[in-house]
Amino acid sequence: MPISEFLDVLRCPVCAAPFEADRTALRCANGHNVDIAKQGYVNLLTGSLAPGAADTAGMVAARAEFLASGHYAAIADAVAHMAGGHKRRVVLDAGAGTGYYLSRVLDEVPGGRGLALDISKFAARRAARAHLRVAAAVCDTWRALPVRDRSVDVVLDVFAPRNGPEFARVLKSDGILVVVTPTPRHLAELAEAVGLLSVDLRKQERLQRSLAADFESVHSDERDVPLHLTTADVERLIRMGPSAWHVDAAEAARRAAALGEPFTATASVTVAGYRPRHRQAR
Repeated sequence: MPISEFLDVLRCPVCAAPFEADRTALRCANGHNVDIAKQGYVNLLTGSLAPGAADTAGMVAARAEFLASGHYAAIADAVAHMAGGHKRRVVLDAGAGTGYYLSRVLDEVPGGRGLALDISKFAARRAARAHLRVAAAVCDTWRALPVRDRSVDVVLDVFAPRNGPEFARVLKSDGILVVVTPTPRHLAELAEAVGLLSVDLRKQERLQRSLAADFESVHSDERDVPLHLTTADVERLIRMGPSAWHVDAAEAARRAAALGEPFTATASVTVAGYRPRHRQAR
């Protein structure tokens, strides 16, 4: 979907003014211009980017290949079930990656539009092509989002950083935030076998604390999904996550091959829904 279909949602990341668009750029009244990349996304990132903050092309490709295998389809279905609804017209995915989960949600929202935000330009390129009703932008979701106040019906946050105040600002008063976080059991077998980074035991506690000021919990569902992984699957799991910064491709292939196949593991996540607390518009 052309990014110009989201002028009612986007705002200038520099001055927060509305955008206008032509075929090649977004422009605000204060003279800030953003080119539309030939791949269909826009770069709304402001400020410098710390080394290692954004997924590389290799990490994004590995994630796309792994998700295409269907191993996380049950997680995507749970997200779509919680986020779906006939009034859900604009869905924002913060830290969208390849757009896999956003696309699944849009399948449940006839006529809905999806905006994928990610700090990685390689992820944004893929997300822009993930679904006919998706557009994508590069931004840092830890900072102010380039999104208008009260302009979206759903915010998705799947294995991604959580910016509670900004999510509350952009959500409509009857909107919903859907957050997916790994439990300590998530890929624990694989973490032990190949040295993946493990999940913080207090992650759920930190999540609740980070959202408490702006959101109230309405539903939470733990899902354990058995996985039967090929060697290629294991290699992609190593290369698509934060462990990829510490393990090169050759070493990932060596560790995966040493396990044999199929390797059995468990994807274990919490899918939680939150409503924004009632506050005066900011």
